[in-house]
Amino acid sequence: MTDVPYKDEIVISWPELHRDARYLSELLHAKGPWKGIIAITRGGLVPAALIARELDIRLVDTICVTSYDAGAAGEAAQMQSDVRVLKGVNGDGEGFLLIDDLVDTGRTARAVRQLLPKAYFATLYAKPSGRPIVDTCVREFKQNKWIHFPWDIDYHFATPIKDGGKVKGGPG
Repeated sequence: MTDVPYKDEIVISWPELHRDARYLSELLHAKGPWKGIIAITRGGLVPAALIARELDIRLVDTICVTSYDAGAAGEAAQMQSDVRVLKGVNGDGEGFLLIDDLVDTGRTARAVRQLLPKAYFATLYAKPSGRPIVDTCVREFKQNKWIHFPWDIDYHFATPIKDGGKVKGGPG
């Protein structure tokens, strides 16, 4: 996490994410044609798959990055702005879509943008610190919102209040 104090949480459901990915696909279709998609792992994998389906793109690659770990000093040559590149892609990204789920602080986005400056960078969601780095997004959230994606949360049965269920995170 970053130094930003998160004051609220937003849960993105599967239907909401799918709807937003279809809308993003519509925007991207109008700007195509595209040679392929480069997904930023791991968050960009699901949106990239949905967009690839909608645009009938068969060439899908990944750029695999992680936040820099101070214990990995021997891999400093692969670092880009506090981000470690585990697997890159060839070229400068020209004609390709670069897809991620969210641009938050922009740290990862800046590093990937440097590696693929000619790719068209699209995300489902963006926060103010990272928004200037991407070419397009579907929705913007305040910087202090923590976004929960459907692959990060566990849905389970909620006991009805009359049967002893408790409200979690209610008002007040």
